[in-house]
Amino acid sequence: MRSPYRNKTKERKRALASSRTTPTPRMRNDRIVITGIGALSPNGIGRESYFRATAEGRSGIRNITQFDASSLPCRIAGEVDFDPTQWVDPKNIRHVSRVVPLAIAAADEALRDAKLDPSAVDLETRRTMAVMLGSGGGAIEFSERMYELWYKGAAKQASVYSVPSGTIGTIASEISMAYDLHGYSHVISTGCTSSTDAIGYAYRNLKLGVCDYVVAGGADATITEGVMTGFCMMRIVTNTHNADPSAGSRPFTANRDGFVLGEGSWMFIMERESTARARGAHIYAEVGGYASTCDAYHRVRMDDSGEEPARAMMLAMKDAGVDASDVQYVNYHGTSTDLNDRIETRAVKLAFGKHATRLAGSATKSMIGHPQGACGAAGVAATLMAFRDGTLPPTINLDTPDPECDLDYVPDIGRRARVDVAVCNTIAFGSKNSALVLKRC
Repeated sequence: MRSPYRNKTKERKRALASSRTTPTPRMRNDRIVITGIGALSPNGIGRESYFRATAEGRSGIRNITQFDASSLPCRIAGEVDFDPTQWVDPKNIRHVSRVVPLAIAAADEALRDAKLDPSAVDLETRRTMAVMLGSGGGAIEFSERMYELWYKGAAKQASVYSVPSGTIGTIASEISMAYDLHGYSHVISTGCTSSTDAIGYAYRNLKLGVCDYVVAGGADATITEGVMTGFCMMRIVTNTHNADPSAGSRPFTANRDGFVLGEGSWMFIMERESTARARGAHIYAEVGGYASTCDAYHRVRMDDSGEEPARAMMLAMKDAGVDASDVQYVNYHGTSTDLNDRIETRAVKLAFGKHATRLAGSATKSMIGHPQGACGAAGVAATLMAFRDGTLPPTINLDTPDPECDLDYVPDIGRRARVDVAVCNTIAFGSKNSALVLKRC
């Protein structure tokens, strides 16, 4: 689907003249919908594989293969098994981070799913097609490789693009260049809320009429020796399940002892409902609301009160025009760390009141690990599966519930249920909290 480079002078002049004279529309009342999904996950390559594995509670966590982790306390991760040269020319693969082909592959699937082919439309339309990518680690894997070469005295083997390809903002540009998209091309990097914020910003820009289509979502590939060593030093990754990787990620379980690092890419096509209906696109759900807050408390840990993550969910519901009692499902951040799971449970109780005890929710990370800034998009994709297929994804490994985590986390087995309104919650380093509301459309 990648469109060839175009240099049609007349086409560009017409499009440029149009952008000078045509006022930007303001369509605040038009609903914003998702019409395409792409996924590369540790437990499934492609949207349907990810959906099946997630509905069935299949883990994608295994022993690390990307580097020798034998000396580390934690030797497991959620790796994606894919061939990056299918998406980046083998001659250029040494010039980009692993996250680039992950992002392009998921974007490609989302575009195909939405039946939106950039090569089949004119330049003026492609100028309304934007990219909004969320990534926490960005190209850190690439930078680690380059530094290793330099410090080993092999600088001549390093990429000539070490600086630009090591800059986080260029990841979105790689998608834009692959499909000749000329709308804004931005990366949001807010830690673990990155892709939730990217989807939220796409939602708001579409509401304002700044663009007509957005390739939005998240991608991260931070399973590196440096990153893993750092997390082990912080003692926030599990070190008790190296012999049984699939049991390592255990959100809300009494014997949890840390998260499992993951990677992956989950991308969506977002557009206004009127545009989607006009071209006969399938609509998965409406992005009905978005909000973000900050505890302003600590660079790593959350404030014990849970008030700010609760407020983010409440503001997102207010933005969507729904009451707490309207929500049937919450996709939890659920990292499998003691503080996160306990305080997030408290936040849900604050946000939903008495309805919290009747509210089903689950932690996607129990099956894929923690893909850093891409985790919000992974949760959105799992929630869209629930909308489409009527199956709530489970929280696996929930064998010994924590008394302080006493809500309905859909333990171990997926559950049949109709979802009309859902909340997707994320929490990040630096006390950040972001939430999205999805609605049946």
